[in-house]
Amino acid sequence: MDTPARSPASGIGRDVLALGAVDIAILAVIIVVGQLSHGVEPLAEPLVALETVVPFAVGWLVMAPLAGLYAPGVATSLTRTVRVTTVAWVAAANVGMILRASALFDGGAAWPFPLVMTGFGLLVLVGWRGAYAAYADTRR
Repeated sequence: MDTPARSPASGIGRDVLALGAVDIAILAVIIVVGQLSHGVEPLAEPLVALETVVPFAVGWLVMAPLAGLYAPGVATSLTRTVRVTTVAWVAAANVGMILRASALFDGGAAWPFPLVMTGFGLLVLVGWRGAYAAYADTRR
């Protein structure tokens, strides 16, 4: 089995960086789609969009590695990927909600936003990660 290429400075593999970048991009898309459905124009109000994305991106960047999502072998095992992505997203969504409801960010987290954000995030992130794991497993 080939060893994934690693960044010399950080020791993080390119595959891990690519997966993390797609994860964050997916979170941003989920949030922008939600904003569009509520009449917010992210291009006209980029700070509003950014202020909604940042708490969840921070939550993801903290919780996904803690949950072990970027650990070796997780990305190629469907059952591990689904389980770890679920744990990571539920934790990250909670961190995001706490940050969003804090004085650090404008907008709050009024009901049913936590339920919708957690549900859609879970559906999309687990779906994407599960599809990637199934694909990666066939390539091994």
